[in-house]
Amino acid sequence: MAAAGAQTGQNPSAPPANDYPTSARVEYVGECMARNGGAYVYLHKCSCALDRIAAQLPYDEYVESSTFARYATLSGEAGGIFRDPEHGKQAAKRYRGVQNAALRACGVSLATPALR
Repeated sequence: MAAAGAQTGQNPSAPPANDYPTSARVEYVGECMARNGGAYVYLHKCSCALDRIAAQLPYDEYVESSTFARYATLSGEAGGIFRDPEHGKQAAKRYRGVQNAALRACGVSLATPALR
């Protein structure tokens, strides 16, 4: 195994850069593809975007910040739980910035209202 890591330039004892569970990856890519008309090319573009997000945000931070970003748009008291706390605002802002940069880098349009 060490020889394989040496040949690829990877440290075999280092934790994986993209330690997101498969189910989270499938969910993100599926939603991203759906927002973009479901074309097959978006399988690769959306996967690319999630790889870039995963390189910036540990999985637990991704879950928390994407949850704040997603649910802050709910109206009323339910949305206020996600919209009002300062920590939630900062987490959502960070996620949106990381996500938008990743989508741009991977050729995914930001024209979808949910991504602005």
